[in-house]
Amino acid sequence: MRKKLFFLVATLGIIAIAGAGIASATHSWGNYHWARTANPFTLQLGDSVSGVWDDHLATASSDWSASSALDTSITTGNSKGKNCRAADGKVEVCNAGYGNTGWLGIAQIWVSGDHIAKGLVKMNDTYFDNAPYNSSEWRNVVMCQEIGHTLGLGHVDENFDNPDQNTCMDYSSNPTPNQHPNEHDYEILEAIYAHLDSTNTVAGPDDGSGDGGNGKGNGKGKPANAGANIDLSDPSAWGKAIREDANGNPSLFVRNLGNGQKVFTFVTWVE
Repeated sequence: MRKKLFFLVATLGIIAIAGAGIASATHSWGNYHWARTANPFTLQLGDSVSGVWDDHLATASSDWSASSALDTSITTGNSKGKNCRAADGKVEVCNAGYGNTGWLGIAQIWVSGDHIAKGLVKMNDTYFDNAPYNSSEWRNVVMCQEIGHTLGLGHVDENFDNPDQNTCMDYSSNPTPNQHPNEHDYEILEAIYAHLDSTNTVAGPDDGSGDGGNGKGNGKGKPANAGANIDLSDPSAWGKAIREDANGNPSLFVRNLGNGQKVFTFVTWVE
């Protein structure tokens, strides 16, 4: 039913963004989106997680696929643990003990112009293996939120003390009511992807090239491996902090990779 109502809901979503307050305006990640020539499109989530994380990745994939704008499919990952690397045209999802970095989870997107070329999600087991984060509820929240960022969504609210918004895109000390997207998240996605592009940055079903499966790369003359040798698990490699949460912690970073490419990093810090 959601798929059939796409155009109506997308139109309403655009109107809502145009006249919305702060929460709605910051709910999209700038104008960043995956380029594609048709809707709905399917975005691959590379399964480079292990252990209990497989169930939480499956939950998040199912949740975000409820959007009429897109589907997600879980595919074989291309890396593991601390060697996790992004691949063109898809989102790689990893977990490992990344150490006492201060971050619980991160989401990163590589962009050229307004178009997302690839994404990366990392879960830090250094914290998830210990209380209070070693629970299904916390794992669901952070997995859902970080994947949401790679789709083009920002946070609904970045104040931990505000009432719960009942969405994983909310900052909250209480994970239980915030484990999944809500209807407003879907509406924002529908607005973000209401237009079509003349090119694809989404990988086709049989490759990770980000070219819709034609095997010719992204077609924009951009180096596919820009930033590939940077350890983006290290906060010192994230570049400039350009946004803070209500507690004064930097929540969004940008690093210029040259040749018109940038990498953005959204951070979920431990409390």
